[in-house]
This record gives sequence, structure tokens and C-alpha cells, in this order.
Amino acid sequence: MNSIFHRTSIRQYKNKPVEKGKIIKLLQAGMQAPSAGNQQPWQFYLVTNPHAREELAAASPYAGCAEDAPLVIVIAMEKAVRFAEFEQIDCAMAAQNILLEADALGLGAVFLGLAPIYQRVRRVNAILRLPHTLDAFGMIAVGYPDEYADAHSRYNVEKIHIVK
Repeated sequence: MNSIFHRTSIRQYKNKPVEKGKIIKLLQAGMQAPSAGNQQPWQFYLVTNPHAREELAAASPYAGCAEDAPLVIVIAMEKAVRFAEFEQIDCAMAAQNILLEADALGLGAVFLGLAPIYQRVRRVNAILRLPHTLDAFGMIAVGYPDEYADAHSRYNVEKIHIVK
């Protein structure tokens, strides 16, 4: 549970590639996420090409850090799934697992949301030339941190309600 309390959003990265072994661990963590009906409606696109990262950074007003990240993982949702109403939730759980694993591996990462803002989804779909059976859900910029921030406790007893 250390990564749950240690993880912060990191947007600045060293100019150092993420090793293949660590990338595999990130993907294993993402694929281990729970999903409705165990449908696992995700596909992962690994983007290391500088020009493609630059295009992804321009796809959303909050994705600028993707340009300098050595790795951007784009999570795409499969459209034709049995429980389509849960595909975004399922992909969000996969993203959270990747973020936690990145922290555990000494990497920095930040989630860059796309869905449900379909204009951003369409831009990334076009950049990656995704098949019509997929929609981009979100991106995770990943790299070795070039900034450090202390995580602060977000525990707030006022947000807890007991129903008897």
C-alpha cells in the first residue's frame, strides 16, 4: 500500500528511456485490474516516437507533458463489449494500477484524461490511427522523475458518512 500514499502526479521527466522490463510490469499491472464481467475492454498503445508524443501533447490542453515524457501509454477502449456502460470505469481502474506500479518502480507518471470529451478522443484516435473498434480513453505520461513532490494525506473524516 505504500504506493497508494506515496504516488503523486509527475509531469517533468529526465531524458532517459524506460526499460522494457519496467514497461512490461506497468502493462501487467494495468491488465490485472478488475473489469465488469471480466471483459477487460482495454488495449494499450506504447508511444515513444518524439513526433507522435508531440502530437499527443497537442490533443488536449492539459497534456503538454506528454511531449517530454519518454513513454506515453495510451489506453484504448474496445467498443463492442458486453458491458459497454462500464468500459470507462474498467479502463480507469487499469490506469490507476499503472500509476501505482509506476511509483513502485521508481518512475513518475501522470494520467491525462481524454474520455468522455469526444473531441479529444477523436484527435488521439486519428493520431494513432486506431481501428474503428477502439476509442482512446486516456494517456499516461511515464518517465524517470525530474521533479519531486511530497504526497499529502487526503484523508478527511468529514467525507465519511455512516448509515445505520
